[in-house]
Amino acid sequence: MPHHGHVPPPEPLPTPSQPTAILGYSLFATRWLQAPLYFGLVAAQGVYVYKFFRELWTLILRSVTGQADETYVMLAVLKLVDVVMIANLLIMVIVGGYETFVSRIGLQGHRDQPEWLSHVNSNVLKVKLATAIVGISSVHLLQMFVDVHHTSHHSLLWGTVIHMAFIASAAILAYMSGPMAAQGERLHRGHGLTPVYASHEGAAHEGAGRAAGGTNGSSVPAEFAVAARTAPVARVTVPIPAQTVSSPYETYETYDSYVSYDAHETHETCDVQDPAEPGAEARIREARFPARKLLEEFDEEYPRVLDRKAVHRLGGLDFVAARRNVVFIGPPGTGKTHLAVGLGVRACQSGHQVAFATAAQWAARLADARSAGRLTEELADLDACPLLIVDEVGYTPLDPDTAHLFFQLVAHRYERSSLIVTTDRPLGRWEEVFGGAAPAMVDRLAHHAEIVRLEGDSYRMRQVTSAWAE
Repeated sequence: MPHHGHVPPPEPLPTPSQPTAILGYSLFATRWLQAPLYFGLVAAQGVYVYKFFRELWTLILRSVTGQADETYVMLAVLKLVDVVMIANLLIMVIVGGYETFVSRIGLQGHRDQPEWLSHVNSNVLKVKLATAIVGISSVHLLQMFVDVHHTSHHSLLWGTVIHMAFIASAAILAYMSGPMAAQGERLHRGHGLTPVYASHEGAAHEGAGRAAGGTNGSSVPAEFAVAARTAPVARVTVPIPAQTVSSPYETYETYDSYVSYDAHETHETCDVQDPAEPGAEARIREARFPARKLLEEFDEEYPRVLDRKAVHRLGGLDFVAARRNVVFIGPPGTGKTHLAVGLGVRACQSGHQVAFATAAQWAARLADARSAGRLTEELADLDACPLLIVDEVGYTPLDPDTAHLFFQLVAHRYERSSLIVTTDRPLGRWEEVFGGAAPAMVDRLAHHAEIVRLEGDSYRMRQVTSAWAE
């Protein structure tokens, strides 16, 4: 392991005075003044519902009595479509705007959660609104051309000009959103590109995040302090037995038979990349996945129950940029680890540092750090990885001290960085594993989390049964 010269810890930024903090919180609380505006839009949506059914009833009556010709029916249907599109626009503004500017809505894990809501922000919302307005304008223009005999040339001309202006403005917004989204993505994941070394003195810890402009003194900046010590060390080695299984989902042919932890020596939270290796391949190697699994290789038809839309949405990695969590719940052999590794590999390919370990391995690592008196530094060092994967939670009950270590890990990463957790039991039964620490841990883990449930027979057992039959 390479050694580096000691770099003194950066000077922390001064803590804001109490009056300044109170003023800031008060200004932030004024966002609730917008809440009545969104409830007003809900009332406006009710008006459009009334208008829709009034137009529909009129269309039905005139069609039944023979007073409606083909042109009238077409125009009436276009009016109905127009009302529906405006109602859709209202829903987008109400739900997306409220969550963006007022308060998050707890829809994580809901089967009807809109796809766009998982990555909504003011930039995305503006583009979607612009495209919706273009759609509504298209319907209005189509109405003019359908009823061209009763529409003046002046109205047609200006209707077309206005429609083209809407298209141009939407195209400009979409073009501008690309660089802005890319910049935001770099800001979110920039902290995953530089490795961290932390000495037992804790030279690189949360103060480094504050000095570089981290949020709340905890977010990891794009560049990190580096510190190391050169004194002799005592090493503690935790044996991790390799498991040989036949499932394409949960294969544990580990890269190393032993995972070593340093009790008193600086060690790497996210291993140093070999400059000779391509970046993505180096990150994949350093993540220590049990095997290389890709999302594209996952057999979506095998589990009896699986939210495939949620899996596809997670494949976009928006949850990493948003610092949300993912929890895969299901019996053994249903593909939880495959999905977790697949997301981890994709994150590595996208430039993120990832660390994979089973719950037992994380427990050993955190317990070792606690014994060395550097648990706080260890948790801060883990911030260098924007994505941690904790596999096999629940397979083995934990003693209260170890359960408290897991709580500290989850609490430390809450709203800072992402976790992927695989478990064989629902979150409501985590007290069987973590005891009294379970409720507070689940509360933080699931608050900003996508819960994906898998149900089905074990892929491994199916292969064993097939072998017996032969």
